[in-house]
Amino acid sequence: MDETLAEFIKRTILKIPMTEMMTVLKAWDFLSEKQLQTVNFRQRKEPLVHDLVLLCEEKRASVHDAALLDIIYTQFHRHQKVWDVFQMSKEPGEDIDLFDMEQFKSSFVKILRRALKNVTVSFRDAEENSVWIRIAWGTQYRKPNQYKPVYVVYYSQTPYVFTSCCQLKSNIPLLGQALTIASNHHKIVKMDLRSRYLDSLKAIVFKQYNQNFETHNTAMPLQERTLELDIHMDSRIIHENRIEKERVQRVTQEAFGDYPQPRLEFAQYKLETKFKSDFNGDILAERKEPLRCLIKFSSPHLLEALKALAPAGIADAPLSPLLTCIPNKGMNYFKIRDK
Repeated sequence: MDETLAEFIKRTILKIPMTEMMTVLKAWDFLSEKQLQTVNFRQRKEPLVHDLVLLCEEKRASVHDAALLDIIYTQFHRHQKVWDVFQMSKEPGEDIDLFDMEQFKSSFVKILRRALKNVTVSFRDAEENSVWIRIAWGTQYRKPNQYKPVYVVYYSQTPYVFTSCCQLKSNIPLLGQALTIASNHHKIVKMDLRSRYLDSLKAIVFKQYNQNFETHNTAMPLQERTLELDIHMDSRIIHENRIEKERVQRVTQEAFGDYPQPRLEFAQYKLETKFKSDFNGDILAERKEPLRCLIKFSSPHLLEALKALAPAGIADAPLSPLLTCIPNKGMNYFKIRDK
């Protein structure tokens, strides 16, 4: 094992929190139980990492072994990445083929290496017939950069692919080509949907809203959550009457449902409109370019925050469809233009 690989393994292990160290190493399944028992996990992190790297050297770890460890770490800390969603499609009338995961992996690697010699591709099968793919890009003259990989999560026999943001934008078309051909699709497009919360993106595109997400008080039913809002509500906010209160709750439930919302951090709206005026000779009226405006709503949990606005008396009910349609449309980037 050369110094470059040893350094890569060292940096990867250093990222792992001490509380997760044993769990991640066991999931990696590269070092045996007997080898792990020889390591003192109560010592400081630096000497612990040194001991683990020595064990990896003894077992002659490869780049793919190290890449697999990096995939496992990323699976544990997927919220540290920003994920984009791509949707693939077949030709009209095209039959659905039987999917073979091993054939998909083989085809995917061949397509990438046919176009780019220096690339490292690693796979790890996961739950729900999904596969995690780690791609370290190089160039025709440089070895793959193991510290800036792109991660891809593909659910077999579905048209959806989730990718971490790729710093090398020039490689995105090649990645899309490899995914479409290997999965027997015809076309791939990037959706206007992005978040750090991969599980929530998956729930949005697969219409799986009624499941538990990583969020505050989502375990409570809607009635209890509304009651909690009332208890902590600013005393200056006064509800006119019980009928109005019930109407607001009914309208809110119709718009958002009574289940926990998928977790998104923002929604962005780009407005383009021509200036309209009844006065001739107005400077802006002669402007050919449209007026542009960008509005961004952000919150640690945007959809739950929007859902709470009307019951809290902060906004009128119902909210604008542009705010309530986010999960149904599978978008948090919007472009609004004149009709």
